[in-house]
Amino acid sequence: MRNTKKDTRINKLVIFSLLIVAMTVTVFAGEAEAGEVSNMYATVWSLVPPLVAIILALITKEVYSSLFVGIVVGALFHSNFNIKQAYLTMVTSETDGGLLAKLSDGWNVGILIFLVVLGIIVSLMNKAGGSAAYGAWARERIKTRKGALLSTFMLGVLIFVDDYFNCLTVGSVMRPVTDTHNVSRAKLAYIIDATAAPVCIIAPISSWAAAVAGVVDGVNGLDLFIRAIPYNFYALLTIVAMLTLTLLNFDFGPMRLHEKNAQSKNDLYTTESRPFAAEAAAQVTGKGKVIDLVLPVIILIACCVLGMIYTGGFFDGESFIDAFAGCDASVGLLLGSIAALLLTFVLYIPRRILSFNEFMCCLPEGFKAMVPAILILTFAWTLSGITGLLGAKEFVAGVLESNKGMFHVLLPVIVFLIAIFLAFATGTSWGTFGILLPIVVPILDPTSELLIICVAATLAGAVCGDHCSPISDTTIMASTGAQCDHINHVSTQLPYALTVAAVSAVNYILAALIQNWLINLPIAIASMVVTIFIIKKIYDAKEKRA
Repeated sequence: MRNTKKDTRINKLVIFSLLIVAMTVTVFAGEAEAGEVSNMYATVWSLVPPLVAIILALITKEVYSSLFVGIVVGALFHSNFNIKQAYLTMVTSETDGGLLAKLSDGWNVGILIFLVVLGIIVSLMNKAGGSAAYGAWARERIKTRKGALLSTFMLGVLIFVDDYFNCLTVGSVMRPVTDTHNVSRAKLAYIIDATAAPVCIIAPISSWAAAVAGVVDGVNGLDLFIRAIPYNFYALLTIVAMLTLTLLNFDFGPMRLHEKNAQSKNDLYTTESRPFAAEAAAQVTGKGKVIDLVLPVIILIACCVLGMIYTGGFFDGESFIDAFAGCDASVGLLLGSIAALLLTFVLYIPRRILSFNEFMCCLPEGFKAMVPAILILTFAWTLSGITGLLGAKEFVAGVLESNKGMFHVLLPVIVFLIAIFLAFATGTSWGTFGILLPIVVPILDPTSELLIICVAATLAGAVCGDHCSPISDTTIMASTGAQCDHINHVSTQLPYALTVAAVSAVNYILAALIQNWLINLPIAIASMVVTIFIIKKIYDAKEKRA
């Protein structure tokens, strides 16, 4: 108890100290009046607010206050330390970065409603007994931990259309199975996160492919996306690393402790923070069977795909590929999830799997289950918006533009590292490649293989930075889907992500030299497997000495 109190005092001291430091930067900000352009616009200072939030989250293990402090620092920087203007910037829609502005954005609202509806469907499947029935069925057929983890991976590969949808659906379906085999929630969150975005970014029919195709002018964006897939080393090597670690039954870094506690002590959480622990005790009142989990999930997938291609004009004559390329993923997921909820009502009520009152009771329960994710997402969007107001994108774009004449052998790895840093600081992979691709594509010969490699490096770096960042929406979704404490997920995934990033960086240098994916991809895969074997050998040697 004393240590806990001491840690709390230290955390409060850290937050207070950072606020004081932020205020003292007024010396550098000058005496500008509110309403003028920030004196820190498009400078290195524009990256300070998200870095403050990220560092605080890793130190204090508490994400809400960390994000809030980052927002406050960003608002002060933007307003040149005018307190009134900073408050209005944070809270209102006076700028595009405020809380109200973010909650008024159609895309964001669509994602939030999709989250709530998905939470309701998961609550319904649990209440009806579908999840319990599936867990019992899976326990009879999935006999090992490896089987549980590989099944989670395979389900993630099958749900390739959207990473948000992937994270939440895979988590809700596979959690009962992995819990049975004492897989820690941190490991489950890693498997989900390491499958969702990496699979989506190499799937030609996905919301990610549509987003990439939409930000590249003057060339066929979808063709560029497809040609870049073999060079998307981070996404491909993340999958290779995850499979290798699973087959070897090996973990390193903080994940090793979480897995040891899960296997030896039946403690799936390790830390005291276990925000979803009460979910396991939810009462099952329905008479559901396996079909009452499987069918709603299939309906949900089908409806979401239909919703996405509907927004892309498929039913107005567009081809399937073009409809995906032009879809509005937020609206499509919203349309699909609400349709799936209505069909779930038709599936459960007439068969008396749940009574009408039990069905209605699941609506607020599903909403409550998603409150942590909604809070974190809202704060993360606000922080990202304020970072945008400070010109972080313009600053990074300027750095890249000024180095475009650098020796071409190093250009892919430079683009990769810049993309990692930008995605890490802003918490958005889509925003990162939306900023960098329009810069990268025009500065290179459109017929060159180097252009394809640099595009792949941009996409790979965006996913890597997204994986590492505590303020990333997809990382938040993975934590929510696995019902894992968010900071636990970030801290256990970070060593894995950085290891894959280091191997990828080396292979981008080789790719710029060789420029043939038939040679580069096997080298990249082999180097990733060898790296994991070397790490395992080091850990084995340490354990023998101990």
